[in-house]
Amino acid sequence: MSVLKAICFGEILFDNFPTYSRIGGAPLNVASRLQSYGVEVGIISAIGNDGNGKKLLGYLNGIGVDTSCIGINDEFRTGEVNVVLNDKGIASYDIAYPVAWDKVPLSKNGLDQVKKSDIFIFGSLACRDGQSRSTLKALMTVAEYKVFDVNLRVPHYTKDIIVDLLIKSNFIKFNDDELFEVAGYLDIKFNSMERTIARLSQLTNTETICVTKGAYGAIIYHRGEFYYNSGYRVKVVDTVGSGDSFLASVLYKLLSGEGPQKAIDFGCAVGAMVARSEGANPIITHKKISSFMNS
Repeated sequence: MSVLKAICFGEILFDNFPTYSRIGGAPLNVASRLQSYGVEVGIISAIGNDGNGKKLLGYLNGIGVDTSCIGINDEFRTGEVNVVLNDKGIASYDIAYPVAWDKVPLSKNGLDQVKKSDIFIFGSLACRDGQSRSTLKALMTVAEYKVFDVNLRVPHYTKDIIVDLLIKSNFIKFNDDELFEVAGYLDIKFNSMERTIARLSQLTNTETICVTKGAYGAIIYHRGEFYYNSGYRVKVVDTVGSGDSFLASVLYKLLSGEGPQKAIDFGCAVGAMVARSEGANPIITHKKISSFMNS
């Protein structure tokens, strides 16, 4: 099989914890994890002409992610997020606005890269500003397989934008809270998660829907069938990036042809391993994943 090619669109930034900072942003976290599996990955985004921007470029170039579609903005600074953790390691976020990734430019190179990719991955947060939202819409028109990572961060989204992205996507990933909030937008009122997912798939004509449930694992609905993993018990350090690595891992396995059950088992394992580590992008090898899953 040929090497998978993926393009991630959206926010790249620094997560500022109370006592340290880490490189992050959902598209960057997904790209980093996909690259670790041997996927050819690029990012379409923007940074400020500043020290943090240079650090982000250095990190991405260092791990082999294509940065040719990352613009440098002289007017807006590189993105930052202040992260607060509760006593269970669950994160809440204060996301600076406006910053460079709110102003992602549309380029011929970006369009060409998306056309050539097997998967195009994006989230809702990058749509909070009109310029990045316009760029995303243009890129979606040439994407072969569109992956929507629903990432609801108050007040940075609207119902209309979320529904529009749902309808245009081939694969949608929610957490459980997001699933039921978005279902309400479409007047879906089931208490059952399975019935909600199936109806959402029908209304949006989406082949694959994935829902994470925190410590309780995840569900994948794929081509009319449900697949489950009940999660892995770990001591949580922080949850930042756990869902992003889960998504990257599921996509890698699913698009490599290994099937939904293997994909969700693998994704839940990697997500748990990230949650027990500090920051969004700990180094996790296939050997470590195999050992964890078999322990």
